[in-house]
Amino acid sequence: MLASQFNQLQAFPAAAIDFATQRKRAEKKPVPVPSDAEPVTPSLELSLEYASLWSAGHCPLGIYVVPSPETLMVWDATFFVHQGYYADAIFKFRLTFPVTYPAQPPSVHFNVTTDVVFHPLISHSGVFNLAPRFRPWRCVFHRVFDILHYIKAAFKKHTLDALKESECFNKEAYRLYHESTSSFANLASQSSMLSQSAPALFGDHPPMKGKPRDAMPFREMSAEELQAQRTKLGLKEWATS
Repeated sequence: MLASQFNQLQAFPAAAIDFATQRKRAEKKPVPVPSDAEPVTPSLELSLEYASLWSAGHCPLGIYVVPSPETLMVWDATFFVHQGYYADAIFKFRLTFPVTYPAQPPSVHFNVTTDVVFHPLISHSGVFNLAPRFRPWRCVFHRVFDILHYIKAAFKKHTLDALKESECFNKEAYRLYHESTSSFANLASQSSMLSQSAPALFGDHPPMKGKPRDAMPFREMSAEELQAQRTKLGLKEWATS
């Protein structure tokens, strides 16, 4: 039983810029910037990019993301996997942006409180490798929503099939995927089950200790709280056999 407490960043619809359209325009002709123009800071860039996630197709289905209430340079996200080897997994991860963003990409770190996320692109410490998709990173074309879509795609068969061993942080997962798919599927399913455990969902996550705090904490709800929320949302009771 879960409740997600979101610290929402106020998004201005007027600022929800369509970066896909911007990229197409940039391919045709760069827009000259006046010498006296106000420089775009990383915080302003990230504010606009977060607002753009409201645009259709920008934020992948199953992924929920919110910036830290303390700094826009850190975003926390939860990925609900719907199908595939990792079906029903609830993976939490964090994007940390460098002060040089968008010239350089953010780092992506998965929560590995209970155990490793057994995936070729994820190290034992939870670091996710963006390089197979963003080599090199092109700040004119690549945005946060591109990263979110790639993270989701990385858990699908077509992306796993295309990976090269040299790109993988977890060599064992890569070799097992190609040499014994059934064994890989069992370990991926184990990662999924561990991600749904109470320590993973409600525990104190080591990568997120200190500041900034987790922007998307989960807490276990009592039966009364759950019923109150279901009533508020107009949800019917689950069918019982």
